[in-house]
Amino acid sequence: MDVQERLDELTVLVEDAKSMPLSASCIVNRTQVLDLIEEIRQLLPESVHRADELLADREAVVQDGRREADRILERARSEADRMVSEHEVYLAAVAEAEALRRDTLEDAARMRRETDDYIDSKLATFEITLHKTLQAVDRGRERLRSQMYEELAPEDSDEFFDGDAR
Repeated sequence: MDVQERLDELTVLVEDAKSMPLSASCIVNRTQVLDLIEEIRQLLPESVHRADELLADREAVVQDGRREADRILERARSEADRMVSEHEVYLAAVAEAEALRRDTLEDAARMRRETDDYIDSKLATFEITLHKTLQAVDRGRERLRSQMYEELAPEDSDEFFDGDAR
């Protein structure tokens, strides 16, 4: 039995005791009351010891809880640091990618301008060459026409005109 049960028995014993007329006093069996008190005394050290154990356990549980909370907080802080670091790496990578894209676009635009200039200069050279070739063709055709007229015309052009005229 425990202390609480013994105290309940003592309470019942006092409540059921015969009361003294015109008084708040009652008659109880001294031996019974003293035996119950002795049992309570013997149980008290055990109860106090168990209470001390419970308090010690409570302190241990509280300490374990605090240690676990500290561990969780530390993990959370390191995870937050890692995430911030990863975010910073991400931002740096985005900035680097943007710089590379900008450089690539600038290089492509520069190369396009250089290519357009090169093609334009080659076309201009081709145009000049083509123009000279056309002039040479025109001169050659003109020579051919003049030779053809000279061959068709009689050698003595006076006779031709004199004979027809008469």
